[in-house]
Amino acid sequence: MEINKDLKDSTQIAYISMEIAVDSSIPTYSGGLGVLSGDTVRAAADLELPMVGICLCYSSGYFYQFFNELGEQKEKEIEWNFFYEFEKVEKPIKVKIEDKEVLVSAWLYKVIGQSDHILPIYLLTTDIEGNEEWMKNMTGSLYDSTSRWNRIVQEMIIGIGGVKLLKSLGYNNIQTYHLNEGHGSFSIVELYNMFGGDLAKVKEKVVFTTHTPVPAGHDRFNQDLIDKVFNDRLPQDIRKIADDKGQFNMTHLGMGLSRYRNGVAKKHGEISQAMFPQYEVDYITNGIHLGFWVSEPFRQIFDRKWPNWKSKPIILQNAIELDDLDIFDAHIENKFNLISYQKGHSWNLLDEELITIGFARRFATYKRATLIFKDIERLGKICKGRIQFIFAGKAHPKDKMGKNFIKEIYEKGEYLYDNYGVKVVMMENYNMDLSHMLVSGCDVWLNTPERYREASGTSGMKAALNGVLNFSVQDGWWLEGYRMNPLAGWAIGPNDSNPDDVGVSNGWDIDSDSLYDTLENQIIPTYLNHDEWLFKSKNAIALAGYFNTNRMMKEYAKKAYKLTKQKPWKFTD
Repeated sequence: MEINKDLKDSTQIAYISMEIAVDSSIPTYSGGLGVLSGDTVRAAADLELPMVGICLCYSSGYFYQFFNELGEQKEKEIEWNFFYEFEKVEKPIKVKIEDKEVLVSAWLYKVIGQSDHILPIYLLTTDIEGNEEWMKNMTGSLYDSTSRWNRIVQEMIIGIGGVKLLKSLGYNNIQTYHLNEGHGSFSIVELYNMFGGDLAKVKEKVVFTTHTPVPAGHDRFNQDLIDKVFNDRLPQDIRKIADDKGQFNMTHLGMGLSRYRNGVAKKHGEISQAMFPQYEVDYITNGIHLGFWVSEPFRQIFDRKWPNWKSKPIILQNAIELDDLDIFDAHIENKFNLISYQKGHSWNLLDEELITIGFARRFATYKRATLIFKDIERLGKICKGRIQFIFAGKAHPKDKMGKNFIKEIYEKGEYLYDNYGVKVVMMENYNMDLSHMLVSGCDVWLNTPERYREASGTSGMKAALNGVLNFSVQDGWWLEGYRMNPLAGWAIGPNDSNPDDVGVSNGWDIDSDSLYDTLENQIIPTYLNHDEWLFKSKNAIALAGYFNTNRMMKEYAKKAYKLTKQKPWKFTD
């Protein structure tokens, strides 16, 4: 069923993101950015915010991950047919790439909020009749790594094509185009054309969220490639704003022509401000969609204790009132479910009685997945008979260092098992379904990024919601979370939050020593003290009262979208 005119007329916000994770099986995400986008649109639907989503439709998705006998990551292309579950936009629009008119259509996906409010998401595709065969593959793979030409073309389709498509469908009252990272910044080019080159009008329509202080997260293109794909149609005004030492920087474009800019945690806002001193950068700390990420045993506990907790999540700050036995039983059920699943998908069988430490995220270099193994003999002695590890995550197919981390985990795991009996498991094909089990079934959630490189991170929030204790470097959200409640887990390394120290304090020796000391002298003794562990678990749950997308989207509504209390949006409740 097509979206009705009244909903289109009332829609004021276009949320443009290169990936949006609406369902584990739908290949429109690769990692944290997409998962956060999915939680964003779910929360917006719950709050009845007047929003529409724009993403690309990836028939080949990201990739299916598996490991060979040497522990090396291998990839297989996946295929997904949107025909059976989505509604097709019948009338395509055109996007000019080089000297060709490329037809762009979309599949419609509807996110339904708690009160049945509909938030439409349009997944743009070039795989339609009328396009030449090479054009049909433009939207085939997420973050297509075959060439920079493919990458820039995808960003033209989501940016220029997204704005054009909404206009063609009758979304005539969009007041805010929210660019989730620089991938969608070419939407500014289409807005520039719509407003006759009036930069002030363009700027008034755009808000920009940056998600990473890592250079790889800010797309840059050579000017000759820009010349090629735009065929001299790109205005000099746009080129000047996007210029970054001779390259075309998508983040510069998004920041330079937006009325509001933000990082995704307090610390990340400070770092982004230091990276882009020419712009004013605010922050809105990320959250998670509690209803989506809560495990079933904990959902039942919360429903019994606070029937309205989903619409009033701040009530979870009172988690200390929860019954110890209920928390214990819920966690044991989650832990058994995880280990039961793991036993069916690995030769190395985990033990339900041991402390289970989980690490699951993209294998980007700055996340330091192998920090835990720096002194393997010390680790083996500490963990023998007490601790086991479960890892999951994908490395980008072109990221050799990330792939080396995965192989190293495999090799160090074999050494630990052969010499100390310590089990280390690496799970294949990390996705949202596996993430649900990991963030609720582990006892401890490990996060070891280089300090000031983690923009926010949300997996630790999901773990805390399910009573799992965080064990993390104080960066991103955990810098705020640990200060808010140090009883909710443990910190790794020094607490140095000076914004002038951007990019330093990443010593492996300092952080690994802290990690081992905390494991031996705090985590293991606390686990053996049943009452103290449950007390900390309830303090972890209490963090979800703040670190949720209900709070996050209310902040976006007021600070970024300029929705006012005169409007009947539910965010004013």
